[in-house]
Amino acid sequence: MTKLHLHVEEHIATLTIDSPPANALSSTLIQQIDEKLTEIEQDETVKAIILKGEGRFFSAGADIKEFTSLQEASSYETVSRKGQIVFDRIEQFRIPVIAAIHGAALGGGLELALSCHMRIVTEETKIGLPELTLGIIPGFAGTQRLPKLIGKPKAYEMMLTSDPITGKEAYQFGLANHVVKEEELLPFTNKLAKKIVAKSKPTINAVMELVSYGDVHGTDAGAKEEAKAFAKVFGNEDAKEGIQAFLEKRQPNFSDK
Repeated sequence: MTKLHLHVEEHIATLTIDSPPANALSSTLIQQIDEKLTEIEQDETVKAIILKGEGRFFSAGADIKEFTSLQEASSYETVSRKGQIVFDRIEQFRIPVIAAIHGAALGGGLELALSCHMRIVTEETKIGLPELTLGIIPGFAGTQRLPKLIGKPKAYEMMLTSDPITGKEAYQFGLANHVVKEEELLPFTNKLAKKIVAKSKPTINAVMELVSYGDVHGTDAGAKEEAKAFAKVFGNEDAKEGIQAFLEKRQPNFSDK
């Protein structure tokens, strides 16, 4: 049964998790995310990605039933590493990924959202890493990404108490870009994506690569790479069009070249 749907329209790829009732992240679903990313990568028209959940939740966690079927420690490590590799791919993707989060993003569901580049939440969304209540710990790099986004003290508190926070709190802590009412989530996220896809694709790709590059190689190396990319982008047709449009006080008509 397909658990992940892909729809591409007007340069925006929308990925919808559809695995009721909780949109739990199974190894199959994680594999499908990886496959859809490859499909999107091969579509030159896509300039932004929206990741959302169908039904009541964005994703209420990992597939615990699948975990309990495993026997060896090595099997648990393999599942964890596979999830981490796919989520790392999202974080380092050349196309921005926006998570539209409603209902709940818990456990593995939050870890998936943390790997996205932007997060839009609703006011009452429940967000947390409750793994310790089950006698386990996060396994898809939640212990690494959450502290970077909200600071160590709050990350410790969220993980060690297992208490979820609301969408409003997530915004206050810097975990979410925006907090909106439930009925505004998808319209708002689409509007944000449309602002992004109005830009030239080479510039979008350059920004995505440079931010990731700096994370891995450090600020100084990232700045040098930025200078190289700046020179390369300035030679593009879109740079000429963008500058001309600015001088003529009109909207640019980018060709993504």
